[in-house]
Amino acid sequence: MLKNNKSLKTLLYGKIPPELLGLIPSSYEIIGSRGGAVIVIQIPEKLKEYENEIVQGLLVLHKNVKAVIKKVSERKGEYRLFDYHLLYGNSTEVIHKEYGYFIKVDPLRVYFSAKDASDRIDIAKSVNPNEEILYMFAGVAPYAVAICKYQPNVKKIIAIEKNEVAYKYMLETIKINKLEDKITPVLGDVKDVCPRYYDFADRILMTLPLGSFEYLPLALKCLKESGGLIHFYHIGKEGMLYNEAIELISKYCKENKFYFSILKTKKINEYAPYKYKVRVDFYAKKLDSHNEHKNFSISL
Repeated sequence: MLKNNKSLKTLLYGKIPPELLGLIPSSYEIIGSRGGAVIVIQIPEKLKEYENEIVQGLLVLHKNVKAVIKKVSERKGEYRLFDYHLLYGNSTEVIHKEYGYFIKVDPLRVYFSAKDASDRIDIAKSVNPNEEILYMFAGVAPYAVAICKYQPNVKKIIAIEKNEVAYKYMLETIKINKLEDKITPVLGDVKDVCPRYYDFADRILMTLPLGSFEYLPLALKCLKESGGLIHFYHIGKEGMLYNEAIELISKYCKENKFYFSILKTKKINEYAPYKYKVRVDFYAKKLDSHNEHKNFSISL
């Protein structure tokens, strides 16, 4: 969750030069629970020499915090992880609680965003009983757990992750929430794993906002012959949030002979200045000789 830190500025009055108080981040992320939490914060370079004062202020405001980490770069590398610097504490492994379920995670080692909690619930509440779901780029599988919490009659979720550390936390998260009968974890690259699940899914989650469009042809093949829904994530620019995402969906559906209908668009959160993580939900079905030129719309 995010916390407004107006009181943090108040605490730091007199400890940081007045002209720098306005640079204190307006919000920060807390991952964990009352039993222990990690604060993730971005601190401007001009405040570097006052990092200790900022940490001490955070510890006054949040008694359950056992570690504070500073984000020092955007996501990069094969697993698209942020670079962090540990400012306070030793262990950053926590059990994060949201909406009645639990996620075990170490934000220093795997990607997890507490800010996406409302998005997880939005999707979870739309799932119908007996759905079979394919979850690509699953990480520690927070969307799968949320779905099972809000739709306990989901039939099966296949959660695919190639990062061995994230997969380890996925296994522990599934066990903590007692969802072994609902969520099937698979360690591997989606390029290698998805062909096992052609014609499998009523619904597919593509929660990776960078580069997941390259896997749209693969995702389409995994939808059931009767069609299905795909939650596609992308980075949109301010003023034209969904244009590129919808163009990509259109391109790959046409190339692979699928017709599609956009069901919903949603801005998830800010990714960078003037750029946002967005979600486009669309229904797709393979064309055949009877519907090759069919135009239609569909809603949830």
